Amino acid sequence: MNLLRKILFPFAVLYGFITGIRNFLFDKGILKSYSFDLPVIAVGNLSVGGTGKTPQIEYLIRLLSDKYKVATLSRGYKRQSEGFVLANDSSDALQLGDEPFQFYQKFATIQVAVDANRKNGIEQLLSHSNPPEVILLDDAFQHRKVKAGFYIMLTSFGDLYCDDFILPTGDLRESRSGVQRANIVIVTKCPSDLSLNTQNAIKKQLNLSFNQSLFFTFIEYDEVVYSEKETLKVAEIKSVEKILLAGIAKPESFFAYLKQENDECLTFPDHHHFSESELLEIKKKAKDKIIVTTEKDYVRLKGSVLSEQLYFLPIKSSFLSDADNFDKNILNYVGQSTRNS
Repeated sequence: MNLLRKILFPFAVLYGFITGIRNFLFDKGILKSYSFDLPVIAVGNLSVGGTGKTPQIEYLIRLLSDKYKVATLSRGYKRQSEGFVLANDSSDALQLGDEPFQFYQKFATIQVAVDANRKNGIEQLLSHSNPPEVILLDDAFQHRKVKAGFYIMLTSFGDLYCDDFILPTGDLRESRSGVQRANIVIVTKCPSDLSLNTQNAIKKQLNLSFNQSLFFTFIEYDEVVYSEKETLKVAEIKSVEKILLAGIAKPESFFAYLKQENDECLTFPDHHHFSESELLEIKKKAKDKIIVTTEKDYVRLKGSVLSEQLYFLPIKSSFLSDADNFDKNILNYVGQSTRNS
């Protein structure tokens, strides 16, 4: 913890007090939560950014969309639009935000919507001529105005919530006790060879309630990178001198997976909107080298001056074990749920 964060400790106490009061008022029904007559699954975390919500939402989409009409509802962070927006053929990352636009491009059969007011967003989706049967709420763990029927909380292997503190001293959006709202906790971004002993040690450290399930996932990288025109094998590009570009919360694992000795890594803030001058500077640095970026960044960068040399590396969330048990939990909830309570 750096010195500035230690100095800001009194503000963390105040912030924790305010969020604690807010949660208490919702828990007691003094502040009203709204539930809906269909399965609503909220995916989120206690900390700010970088826990792998996007690949987890995509996992749920793949699991559910063959059997149900699925919609995702996100805030649409840093989008240049307001209110409720339902994605269509004219939508782009500026209108929707990068993650929702990524969902829309990858999954043709689902509905993708954004609205900072999740209650209004759900009502709008349900008033649609083809309403969804399941709604996935992206990054909505703290959005207490809507009471989801099922909560999935993510925490990163290298940054467990139980070792963190409330903002601004730490990275938690609320007290660690917020985990009690979760039906399932997933430790994300684990090493793919994480031992059972270490998993058990983390389980003991988290000390979840008996009715909460714990799972462990790792990031699985695709074997190829994609551009607008072609694909290249990752094994081949690793030996090629290149530019690695990321504007995500925690890009270290992306860089570590691809970087070789002579590669240059360019890091930008999460959800960064690239200016024309920045794009030209990147192109100047790259010269004739290929540029490899994350899938989330690619949806903002494609069609730009970098397009001819720009590739992206897809990822997905994979379970170390018990994937069938996780799937069963979700499918049972969706199949049996007629009303959230």
